[in-house]
Amino acid sequence: MPRADDRRSTPDKELANAPEGPALEFEGDYRPTEESVSVDPQIRVDPPHVDFLYRIADALNTTLDLQTLMLRVADLVRAVVDYRIFAILLVNDRSQELWMRFQVGHAPELERLRIKIGKGIVGQAAAERRSIRVDDVSKVENYIHTNPEVQSELAIPLVVKNKSIGVLDLESVQLAAFTEDHQRLLELVASRMAVAIENARLYTRVSRQAQTLTVLNEISRELTSILDLDGLLERIGTLLKRIVDFQMFTILLWNERTQQFEHRFSTRFGERIQRRGSSPLGVGIIGTAAKERLPVLAPDVRKDPRYIMANAEVRSELAVPLIYKGNVLGVLDVEHTRVNYYNEDHQRTLTTLAGQIAISITNARLYERIFEEEQRMERELAMAREVQTRLMPPSPPIMENAEFAARFLPARSIGGDIYDFVPYGQGRVAIAVGDVSGKAAPAALYAALVSGILRSLAAQQLTPAEMLRSLNDQLQERRLDSQYVTMLFAIWNDESRTLQISNAGSVQPLFVTAGSNGANVKTIKAEGFPLGLFPDAEYEEFTISTQPGDMIVFFSDGIVDAENSAQDMFGTERLNETLASYSINSAADAVEAVLKAVDVFQDGTEHFDDETLVVLRVR
Repeated sequence: MPRADDRRSTPDKELANAPEGPALEFEGDYRPTEESVSVDPQIRVDPPHVDFLYRIADALNTTLDLQTLMLRVADLVRAVVDYRIFAILLVNDRSQELWMRFQVGHAPELERLRIKIGKGIVGQAAAERRSIRVDDVSKVENYIHTNPEVQSELAIPLVVKNKSIGVLDLESVQLAAFTEDHQRLLELVASRMAVAIENARLYTRVSRQAQTLTVLNEISRELTSILDLDGLLERIGTLLKRIVDFQMFTILLWNERTQQFEHRFSTRFGERIQRRGSSPLGVGIIGTAAKERLPVLAPDVRKDPRYIMANAEVRSELAVPLIYKGNVLGVLDVEHTRVNYYNEDHQRTLTTLAGQIAISITNARLYERIFEEEQRMERELAMAREVQTRLMPPSPPIMENAEFAARFLPARSIGGDIYDFVPYGQGRVAIAVGDVSGKAAPAALYAALVSGILRSLAAQQLTPAEMLRSLNDQLQERRLDSQYVTMLFAIWNDESRTLQISNAGSVQPLFVTAGSNGANVKTIKAEGFPLGLFPDAEYEEFTISTQPGDMIVFFSDGIVDAENSAQDMFGTERLNETLASYSINSAADAVEAVLKAVDVFQDGTEHFDDETLVVLRVR
């Protein structure tokens, strides 16, 4: 039977015809030497063996699946070598041990056997990269006794690029069961098989990496969509299980206040657990990974001085820091009960994913803080809205010759609209309707300031023009940038049925009178500067005489500026039509008619501004 080296012994014509010169050594030069040519190898090639070699080549060239490859080789070898026990052992590069990857005839528990390079017959074959045929294992000192019935053994190394990647091992219960022909035949098989196994392992590795990258991409997309921190951490553990098998999983997050890494999420054998305690920076495997900003892989925690025992079952551990913008947010830690379970591939995978996890945790924490802040602001706004409502008069005043009605509809948050009825001596009442610039809390606070000043000045019973001038002076003393208020201030004299009115930049009120053809609506042309903008401002004052049935309508710009879904505004014309067309018998009817018309016009569109309406109707 030809040996593996003899297959490539045909002389190269170019080298044979080369001019004579110094002897050169070429890697891969397999030309036969004089000694090899003069010796008769006495090799016999039987037709069945040739057929066997063809089938081996076909089996090795038609699959890249390692398990299928080893199964086919085992079946084909049995056709020419009647073995009872067969095994393929491959070298684990990290531990430099031979692991049994395929076997026939061994006890199942031997599949977990690990053989150091150089130990036993298979270990020696791998170390020396040569075949070892033993006719009687009882006479070999380094034989590993795994089966008392075994009497002979043949170990063929699998060598690729002068490196042992495994061993093809056959055992028999008979003495001298394997011949030199068997050895040479299997050496040829092994030379081809080693390359096929290396290709299959490379293909498996590349396929696994491609699958891992696909899963990492899916995980990254999913993690970015989760903003609840607890839900995110739980999902990380679930998704991570798809690419790195673990028995114990923990995420610790850095607490700035305590300067410790605190357990935020932990699972043990698939069940969520609550772990107490914390880990300081630089202490233990977790603290070391955080301090050095590098992953820490402990193949056997019992031999690692950095390990702090928290679980007696743990044997291997991998801790990866979670870093975002140069800051260590936390540590991702996985543990297993098997020694040497995690490897460099696991470390690279977790390190790749750690960056995305850190970003997702940062986003979730930011959202959590924003949500908490929004909840706090909602509570504060609700309280401020309640306070603002209580600043409004609880009920309109009751007069002999006039009736009053008022409504204030705030938008989503607190606003800057104010209205008030202020007693102004016997038979008189002051009406104030204002709108502070801006929205929300600043506007409400400024409105409270204006309301307080107004009430304090009311005791002087100033005329409308004097009141607005005094208010403006007071606000000038407490000037705030870009803050002002528009206001209508009027005094109703119930005895004379007259209304004195001044305007500081507010929406001009409407005067509704009864006519022969229905109600007439006119705008009271009162103008003036807003309060708080200009010093020493002067304001005009008008006196209006009224008749029974007449109405004075004060309103904020939230009424006329109300928009529908088409972004059309309600406008002054619709307001005038509403007041002219409705059969109004009281001030309250007028308020309800206007607000109903605005609501129908908006048709569910959200209100963006406060709506204030005050109606005076003469009895």
